[in-house]
Amino acid sequence: MSSSSTPAAASHPPLASDVDLLRLDHQVCFSLHAASRAFGGVYRDALKDLGLTYPQYLVMLVLWEHGPQPVKVIGERLRLDSGTLSPLLKRLETAGLVTRERSAEDERSVVVRLTEEGSDLRERALPVPLKILSATGLSVPEVLALQQLLGRITNALDQAH
Repeated sequence: MSSSSTPAAASHPPLASDVDLLRLDHQVCFSLHAASRAFGGVYRDALKDLGLTYPQYLVMLVLWEHGPQPVKVIGERLRLDSGTLSPLLKRLETAGLVTRERSAEDERSVVVRLTEEGSDLRERALPVPLKILSATGLSVPEVLALQQLLGRITNALDQAH
């Protein structure tokens, strides 16, 4: 009888040396990637009537919560570089949801503001988080615990990088 089949060994989680670390289903990053892609599909459906993509929705969330923001702050908040953020903001501006203008205090900085239409869209977006929560099959406490755990992972990975 091997030591891994004893009752005492069964009560402890397996050590890294006990599992095949190169199995796809053992990769935490892949589990997060798969969940992210699944979220993407649900968000596509939930945001369709708003005319927003998921990244555009994230920008709108920042602006609805914090008001006018410099592009740099939005990028930091969403962890997006300017090469990704600039075209996204341009599309939101073309849709009439935001304006971009140089800051009066620092002309190197561009400030993004909601238009009236962008502000009004917030009301129509209110059901989205509940649709997403329902789609996860998780309770509110489970989602909060997951967010806390993902925050810890993100911080640890940022430190490791």
